[in-house]
Amino acid sequence: MTTSLSESTILLVKSSVPALAVHGTAITTAMYARLFQNEHIKALFNHSNQGEGGSQVHALAAAILAYAQNIDNLTPVVPVVERIAHKHIGYHILPEHYPYVANALLDAIKDVLGDAATPELLQAWGEAYWFLANLLMAREADIRETLEAEAGGWKGWRPFVIAEKTQESSVITTFILKPADGGRVIRHKPGQYLTLNLALPDGSSVKRNYSISSSPNDSHYRISVKREASGAGGSRFLHDSAQVGATFEVTPPAGDFFLPDEPVRPVVLLSAGVGLTPMVSMIETIGANYPEVQAHYVHAALNSSTHAMDRHVRAIARNHGRISVATFYSEPASTDAAGLTHDYDGFISVDWLKHNTPFATGDFYLCGPKPFLKSLVTGLWKAGVDAERIHFEFFGPSDELLAA
Repeated sequence: MTTSLSESTILLVKSSVPALAVHGTAITTAMYARLFQNEHIKALFNHSNQGEGGSQVHALAAAILAYAQNIDNLTPVVPVVERIAHKHIGYHILPEHYPYVANALLDAIKDVLGDAATPELLQAWGEAYWFLANLLMAREADIRETLEAEAGGWKGWRPFVIAEKTQESSVITTFILKPADGGRVIRHKPGQYLTLNLALPDGSSVKRNYSISSSPNDSHYRISVKREASGAGGSRFLHDSAQVGATFEVTPPAGDFFLPDEPVRPVVLLSAGVGLTPMVSMIETIGANYPEVQAHYVHAALNSSTHAMDRHVRAIARNHGRISVATFYSEPASTDAAGLTHDYDGFISVDWLKHNTPFATGDFYLCGPKPFLKSLVTGLWKAGVDAERIHFEFFGPSDELLAA
């Protein structure tokens, strides 16, 4: 196991930065093409963002470039390793899968760069790959050991059954999931997600991440899913076909985005659309366990027809006494009126947050679509909020967001 990178490897990897900046996407496209020739490896992936021109191709190209640029100072890589390790827990990526990626990556570099991919450069990239892979595998082993040791814990795929199904809005449906074996579940951290392996009617299967929308408990998880019109059909299957009693496989709760065990600062929760799901888990937890914590929940929706769980959240806020709730509708329906169905027309802005939340002292938690996150994460940082007080969840490739 490599514990440090050699000086020659560092120099060679950094020398490849200009080529990666030009050819990175071609390399990752070729890498995925090689990986997916193996059906076993192909089945490990969420394919909604894959393929030619897919956003995952660009995200990985950006990540490889950033790794090469920072190869002599990997401190910025540490939080990325944590996030990737949790994703690997969700998709049940194991140590035996790493050599497939190594071979596909090195072959892709060789094919795309041609003569520029000298044996020395390929050897350096092999060393750099396994250095990062060893970091990930060690962290993943620690996470799995912790999960398995806790009450209700497990590793890998476990059968769960839909115990309840409830429509929350015109686009969001809630599912209560309980273990098929009748056993306990591990208590998740508020904000974490589950990964589901869904067998579709056509015989194919898809893997999808869904935030847990309930507070931690011993008996079940609740997920609240938006029906997406496009894609491979995971959300459409859950909405249209999956009924109470249906069974599918689930990996343990994962994710590095969660409410701390003991919040020490005011909490500001910002969400848009179905991004409300981890926030509801946090609100329930604050309402039940932290009577002294000041919290502000600010949510953006199109209108009242798409807005889910508002009454539930406001009831928790009233009972708690130190939680405030504000909602923004960007496309109010004819029956919507600010002050009645929602609080404000338009979009959440950094300026509004400055005047209505503990901007200088609070911890900001964000979840929502890419434009929402890109605008507010960048806006908060530019407005003077320390990066350590900005926490966000994002499902899918996040190259642009991480760059911001």
